[in-house]
Amino acid sequence: MDYPGTGIKQPDVSIDLDGFYSSDFQNFPAQTPTMTGYDDPNGQIPLPTGQISAQAYRRTNAGAAGKFMESNGFGWLLEVNEDEQDQIPLLEELDIDLTDIYYKIRCVLLPLPYFRMKLNIVRESPDFWGPLAVVLAFAILSLYGQFGVVSWIITMWFCGGFMVYFIARALGGDVGYSQVLGIVGYCLIPLVVTSLVTPLLSGHFSSRFRLLSNALGMFGTVWSVYSAGTLLCVDELQAKKPLVVYPVFLLYVYFYSLYSGV
Repeated sequence: MDYPGTGIKQPDVSIDLDGFYSSDFQNFPAQTPTMTGYDDPNGQIPLPTGQISAQAYRRTNAGAAGKFMESNGFGWLLEVNEDEQDQIPLLEELDIDLTDIYYKIRCVLLPLPYFRMKLNIVRESPDFWGPLAVVLAFAILSLYGQFGVVSWIITMWFCGGFMVYFIARALGGDVGYSQVLGIVGYCLIPLVVTSLVTPLLSGHFSSRFRLLSNALGMFGTVWSVYSAGTLLCVDELQAKKPLVVYPVFLLYVYFYSLYSGV
């Protein structure tokens, strides 16, 4: 801008929201102009960077069958859960803790105070899959070509566990059915062990195999009864332990009879 009579050229001044600034652009560094697709010597136009949702992509590539289901209101059958953070491992989803099951098996196999195991964990933290696995293992060992024994042993586990639960509650015990069911199932482990050992000894003691087999079976039965009685009879049931142990003894004798065929 020129002022008349002065011969002095002043730089133009413009107003911005931040205040006044000089518009003399000679002092500013030159800016590189933005290159468009038509100015690019390679003739390439930059593509948009927006992301298409996976659901829209699937609908686009669904094919004839997918479009038919979408048009008839059955598109929800093709939907997939996209939230991967909510997916949890299968064992955790089924509430299976292998470490906890292993520790409970050790409690059943080593119920004596000498081993200093936390036996109350089997009663206070019952689970279903561990006892079921033990019962199935015993049922498989009891098969010998009789597949129907498996369902019968599982039925006796549920029914026998309920009878023990009913007697324990009638005697004033503060136990739940799931707790009794877990203890009865886990305490079949000694019978599983003796069932595995007996065939191994049959070749070495063939002449006295029958007597040895019965002795091992009775030892496993007493072992199971002692473990179950120790885990069940706590606090208020200590004074009435024989009344609880007797039906438990009958239940495990019946389990052993199913295995031995007596």
